[in-house]
Amino acid sequence: MTTVQVLQEQLRHLRMTETANELPVLLRNAETKSWTYQEFMQEILMFEVNRREEKNVEKRLKLARFPYHKTLDEFNIEEQESLSKRQLNQLRELNWLEQQYNIILLGPPGAGKTHIGIGLGVEAIQKGYKVAFSSMGELVHLLKTEEYIRKSQMQLKRIKESDLVIIDDLMYLAMDQREANLFFHLINHLYERSSIILASNKGPEEWVELMGDQGITTAILDRILHRVEVIQLNENDSYRLKHRFM
Repeated sequence: MTTVQVLQEQLRHLRMTETANELPVLLRNAETKSWTYQEFMQEILMFEVNRREEKNVEKRLKLARFPYHKTLDEFNIEEQESLSKRQLNQLRELNWLEQQYNIILLGPPGAGKTHIGIGLGVEAIQKGYKVAFSSMGELVHLLKTEEYIRKSQMQLKRIKESDLVIIDDLMYLAMDQREANLFFHLINHLYERSSIILASNKGPEEWVELMGDQGITTAILDRILHRVEVIQLNENDSYRLKHRFM
């Protein structure tokens, strides 16, 4: 084995696999740029740190279970008159997440609620937070099958341990009393532990009709609305339809 190969094996033994693979390139750069020993060591460690963080971000993105990848930079703020660029930038600073505030995104189908929710989730992941995404229909299914399906148990455990939980299509379908009760227990668990983003086409004042239980609805609202920012997206032409063929 060459000296470089020995060094690569030693790096792999130290679980610095990415640096081991990149070592020949780093050595060439050190020679051509006349790095000092200190500069060379700094480059090696910085490379390893950056790659580990990139892999952690990739892992958190996968665990979030987004239906698709969208960023806030891809959102055309000019077509959403009810949300200013300044407001969007304030949201992406994530001060609300640090303070465990919730966000409710209200608006008709296609107004960009899901895009904004996913975009904020991606921002949070890039800053080191654990994020979980679920549609309301999928979430109800997980809650109803948690007792006897291992996969549901694992997914709900991940949701409960997340710093940010994004629930899409909230109140899109009516719930029976058991479903509403299970949902309450989840919200109660997340209360003051995590931030929640809720995307819905119906305002909180309409939720009782779909949950069918005034007491449960009030208990859920008490926890969600304790610290919340409500964002009403306008009812102009559907953002989704405008961008369908782009």
